[in-house]
Amino acid sequence: MSRSRGFTLIELMIVVAIISVLAALAVVGVRTYIATAKTAEAKQVVGAITRSAATQYERDRAISQILPATGVSAANTHILCDSAAPVPLNFADVRGTKYQPSAAPGVDFMSGSPLAGWQCLGFATISPIFFQYSYQVGGGYVSQGLDGAPIPSGTEAFEAGARGDLDGDGVACTVVRTGEVRNGELVTSTMIFTDNDPD
Repeated sequence: MSRSRGFTLIELMIVVAIISVLAALAVVGVRTYIATAKTAEAKQVVGAITRSAATQYERDRAISQILPATGVSAANTHILCDSAAPVPLNFADVRGTKYQPSAAPGVDFMSGSPLAGWQCLGFATISPIFFQYSYQVGGGYVSQGLDGAPIPSGTEAFEAGARGDLDGDGVACTVVRTGEVRNGELVTSTMIFTDNDPD
């Protein structure tokens, strides 16, 4: 005569332990995936800022001037856009949270002039961002002092940078790409530099 038998307490404990281990691994995996996705945003935006800087440098810009009676105009020239104000201005606005850039004229990525800042670069994003983005020319780079960072030399050089504190623990992740003018040609770094990259 067969008798129906249920799970023993030990078998149930083993199943619960296995499920707990799998759940813990899933949580860690999801956190790593989210951090990697957020860092991918920074790499994409820094690359776009660098391409914008290169595109604007390659444009022929005529200098506005009043010519003398027998004079000729100056030749067209290539110049780097001047530095832009970081977006957001306050790094605390992206510490463990998103920041929504403003689309108002003269604010965030809409600030600058035809020769300086985000307007000169022609770069803007209205999507929420996890990083503070910057574009610096000639110095004041966010990667200054970081081991292995490709610091450009000279005044005709720039850095497109991103800084973020993705989990609000006080450890900043930095993503930068640099470029400099050599013999009239703009040369950019071969890779995007990252410091404290979570992936």
